[in-house]
Amino acid sequence: MARPDVVSREQWLAARTRLLELEKQATRARDALNAERRRLPMVAVEKEYVLDGPAGPATLASLFGDSRQLIVRHVMFGPDWDAACPGCTAAIDELSGGLLAHLRSRDTAYVLVSRAPLGKIEKYRAGKGWTVPWYSSFTSDFNNDFQATVDRHQLIYNYREEPGLLDADEDTTEVAGLSCFLRDGEEVFHTYSTWARGTDILVGTYTLLDLTALGRQEDWEEPAGRAPRPHGADPTFTD
Repeated sequence: MARPDVVSREQWLAARTRLLELEKQATRARDALNAERRRLPMVAVEKEYVLDGPAGPATLASLFGDSRQLIVRHVMFGPDWDAACPGCTAAIDELSGGLLAHLRSRDTAYVLVSRAPLGKIEKYRAGKGWTVPWYSSFTSDFNNDFQATVDRHQLIYNYREEPGLLDADEDTTEVAGLSCFLRDGEEVFHTYSTWARGTDILVGTYTLLDLTALGRQEDWEEPAGRAPRPHGADPTFTD
């Protein structure tokens, strides 16, 4: 990767000042977008989803605990894979007890959901030393209904048709994303979901590396077993 040009301090300051104005424009645009996201309508979740967890079957409503809001990270980990997606794994590595506690203090629970069977999930989680709640949707329609699993009968990704999403020898694939839910009494509402590049800004390493001259410096290797596509590894997974 080529390094930036070397200039005088005065030239650098002039260029930095120009960039500052662009940064301020982006900040104002982001604030406006966040406000628009909060105004997004919501839809009632009428199907009762039952997921597999370490303590037994768990309904979607139960994942809220005592919180009014729930954030679900859809972790790419298919039933026949030996490991979770490396990009998802890197993101979960950065989760801390402090972050989860801060979310709970704002009435928000955070859990992971994958289509892999619970046994595989628990083995992988133990190997990583993670404590964040992680549930299996293997026996439910949750992944398909919220577009975290794509199959030949539903070639929809990021709310649009993607006919070239699967390789010729693939019947299904998993995608990474986040879904947000709100609980009002006994009712659960789906408020928002985002996929792939909509989630990478939530990875602290990416956010910090984006400030540096060399950027993210990504060079992915496929994991053992059925290889999930990490973020950015395929053009169909980049926006």
